[in-house]
Amino acid sequence: QVHLVERGGGLVQAGASLRLSCEASALTVSSYNMGWFRQAPEKEREFVASIGPGRRGSPKYYSDSVKGRFTISREDAWNTVYLQMDSLKPEDTAVYYCAADLQRMGPTIDDYWGPGTQVTVSS
Repeated sequence: QVHLVERGGGLVQAGASLRLSCEASALTVSSYNMGWFRQAPEKEREFVASIGPGRRGSPKYYSDSVKGRFTISREDAWNTVYLQMDSLKPEDTAVYYCAADLQRMGPTIDDYWGPGTQVTVSS
């Protein structure tokens, strides 16, 4: 059974950095489109970033709201996907979810989901 487990969330001040990780079991991250999504209180879930399968991990997609501040990457040896978040803003506060999809890319990734990790950015 596929499991995605997110780690690395927490409470930080605006301007700080955090790195989220998503470790997969029963699924090889290098074979899937892997993505990060987030959901803030009383808001719909939104796409954050994604990385494609294969050695090059392309294509990578980012939402406009995080482009230039967040970086998605993958460590195949650890079967783990990362989201490096820099210059965090209070509006980045949300539960962050890792997701995987064999066929669909970017915002349409939807096959498997992790339980999420809370990120809170104080002003």
